Amino acid sequence: METVQIVLDMELLRATDQAARRMKRNRSALVREALREHLRRLEVRALEESDREGYSRLQLPHDESRLWEAEAAWPAE
Repeated sequence: METVQIVLDMELLRATDQAARRMKRNRSALVREALREHLRRLEVRALEESDREGYSRLQLPHDESRLWEAEAAWPAE
């Protein structure tokens, strides 16, 4: 592993330390896990956008894809 330095505001640092204590992890492990999860979500979002663009190029009946769009949407974060 590499060591990196990041700058956090005091409120975010306190929240990070509290979460790390609750989860019985050290700060670095918590930040690594959070970063992995965020990157995974970004990848899923990019794949969904790519799928959406691909399907938008297809000649489908107007309402066919709209019926399923709400079912496929991720909840707001």
